[in-house]
Amino acid sequence: MGGKPLTALNVVMFPSKQLDIGILKEILRGGSDKVSEAGASMAGGHSVDDNEPKYGLAVTGIVHPERILTNCSAQEGDALILTKPLGTGVLFNACRSKKLPLKKLEPLLPWIAFLNGKAIETALKFDIHSCTDVTGFGIVGHALEIAKGSKMQINLFYRNLPIFPNAIEMYRKGVTTGSNKPNRELSEGFLEIKIKLSSEEEELLFDPQTSGGLLLSVKNSHASILIEKLKNEGIESAVLIGEVAGGNQPCVQIS
Repeated sequence: MGGKPLTALNVVMFPSKQLDIGILKEILRGGSDKVSEAGASMAGGHSVDDNEPKYGLAVTGIVHPERILTNCSAQEGDALILTKPLGTGVLFNACRSKKLPLKKLEPLLPWIAFLNGKAIETALKFDIHSCTDVTGFGIVGHALEIAKGSKMQINLFYRNLPIFPNAIEMYRKGVTTGSNKPNRELSEGFLEIKIKLSSEEEELLFDPQTSGGLLLSVKNSHASILIEKLKNEGIESAVLIGEVAGGNQPCVQIS
């Protein structure tokens, strides 16, 4: 983490015989807008006719070797800050399965489209020891990566976790994702839940994120000021969600 994007290439697969080509144009326009917002240039791309739409970007950039933030250098006593709410995995699946009306998902889309650029630019002004984005492995999976890489214990405060509206309710209605089970299995032997949670609340810990926020491990004395600065940059859900502790074995504890 900490790099600056320079160029991007579209990588797109699209069922041109099943879906209106106008949809593809909107997908490409959205990607181009975000690349420009990130300060990079779109340099072209590749497209393939496929049965299912898929879209991504191949990005090149630069980073100063002394400003690279990794997920393996958290220090004992660090505070953990999360910059975006959790729950996008189950919410998207609920919308696809018609258990959540699109109108209830639409208010969250600006959050999901919000780039992490401002968050990382702000964080780099502080004593950040470790950083990762929270994506497909969920909050526990990515916290565990920091724990293992840093040989530390991570303590997460469940009641501090920012959660998108309706996420827990969708788990209660039986919606889940294809990643929840494997994400849970990856944490076996390294996860200890020390408070009473419902099964739905537990599932949120393994929810895979689309365009998730950053998990920042920062010197404890800098945490409150960093959160204030993040909020001033429009990252209103930035919140303290845990701490880094010493320990004989890397693990994640939920309290």
